[in-house]
Amino acid sequence: MPSKTSYHPQVTDVTGWTSELDVVHARIAPRFERAEPRRRALAYLHGLLSHVERKNGWQLAEEAGEQTPDGMQRLLHASHWDPDAVRADVVASIGAHLADPAAILVIDESGFLKKGTKSAGVQRQYSGTAGKKENCQIGVFVTYSSLVPVPSQVLVDRDLYLPKEWADDLLRRQEAGIPEEVPFATKPELARGMLERLSAADLPAAWVTGDTVYGGSGPLRHWLEDQRQPYVLAVASNDGVDVPWQGTHYHLPAGEMARHAVRAEQWQQLSAGHGSKGPRLYDWALVRLVPPQLSGFDQALLIRRPLDVSDDPEELAKKLAYYLIFAPKGPLVETLVAVAGRRWTIEESFAAAKGAVGLDHYEVRHYHGWYRHITLAMLALASLAVVRSRLTGSTAPEAKGGHLWLSSAS
Repeated sequence: MPSKTSYHPQVTDVTGWTSELDVVHARIAPRFERAEPRRRALAYLHGLLSHVERKNGWQLAEEAGEQTPDGMQRLLHASHWDPDAVRADVVASIGAHLADPAAILVIDESGFLKKGTKSAGVQRQYSGTAGKKENCQIGVFVTYSSLVPVPSQVLVDRDLYLPKEWADDLLRRQEAGIPEEVPFATKPELARGMLERLSAADLPAAWVTGDTVYGGSGPLRHWLEDQRQPYVLAVASNDGVDVPWQGTHYHLPAGEMARHAVRAEQWQQLSAGHGSKGPRLYDWALVRLVPPQLSGFDQALLIRRPLDVSDDPEELAKKLAYYLIFAPKGPLVETLVAVAGRRWTIEESFAAAKGAVGLDHYEVRHYHGWYRHITLAMLALASLAVVRSRLTGSTAPEAKGGHLWLSSAS
C-alpha cells in the first residue's frame, strides 16, 4: 500500500480555511432576500464548523455572540429563502471542485431520533442508525463518493421521508408546515427524484449503489437502465432474477443462485476495500443473467460470501449477500466488487456530518426547518471537503493511475 505524505498546515493555509467559508457564503448570498438572514446564514455556518458541542439554536446563537436563539430560529422558520436553491449551490460547488467521472452515487437513509409526535414525518419506524424501531424522522440521502482530487464522500441531496400515515393526515400536515403539493413517496421514489436532479445538474457519476431498499425497487432499477446508468444494487435473497437456460430462462430467487448456479472454482477472494483492520476480504462469484434489451449492457448477479462461513446450508443462507448488476458489457468482477465496497462511504458521510457539522443536532419540528438545517449542514460539510482537496490533492496516492471501476473486459 502506497505511503501517504504527511501534511503540516502553514499559517497561510489556516487563513485559506477561513476565506473558503466566505466564498461559500458569497455563492449562496443571492438566495436570501434580506441582509439580516443573509448575515445570519454566515453565522450559522460558522457555528456548524465551530467546536461547539451541540449545534442547536441556543449554542449557535451563543457562538455568534447573541443573547437568545431567536435569530437562529427565524433563519430556519420565518426568513424567506429556498433551501432547494442552496442545495443546488452545494451540488454546483461539488461539481466545480470535486467532480470525478468515476464517482459513485450512494443512496441510503439515516434516522433522527425525536421525542413527541409533532416533528414532520416522525413516528415509530425502523432506523438503521439505531438498528431497531424508534420514534424518529427518516431522511433519504445521496452521497457523492469520489477519488479525485482526493478520496471524498459528501452528501449532495436529501429528502425527508413522509410516512403514509402522515401523508394522509391533513391536520398533522398543516401543524408541521408540510406543503399540500408534497405527496406520499416511497424511499426509492425519493431516491429517484434526487438522482434526476443530480443528472439534470450534470454531476458526473459512473455508478449508482445502494442497499436492498433501493435494489429491491423494480421501478428505480428500470429508470436507471433507461438512463443508461450502471448500478450495483443490493437485493434480498428472495428477490427474483432471470437466469438464461437452453434458449429460454428461469426466474429464480437470488438465494437459489449460490446453491445451484455457482461452481466451486467460480469463487474469487477479493477485497471490498480497506477497513479499520485492513482489507475487507470476501469470496465473490458472478453469475450472468438474461441480458437487458438495451444493447451494450450486461445484467448479472454478484454474490458475496464471508471467508469463515461454514458449509451448513442454513448458516450459509444467512451470511450470503447479493448485488444486482447493470453494467457495460464484460465488467470485471474486481470492478463490481470495488463499487459494492464503496457503498459504505455514505456511512462515513453520515458520521462526518453528524460529528463535525451537527447534521442531527437540530431542534425544529416544521418541515421547512428540517430542510433548512440539513441543507446548511451539507453545505458546511462540502466546504470542508473542498478545503481538504486543495490541501492534499497533489499528494493523494489514490488520484494516480485512474480508477478500478472504470475498467471492463471489453
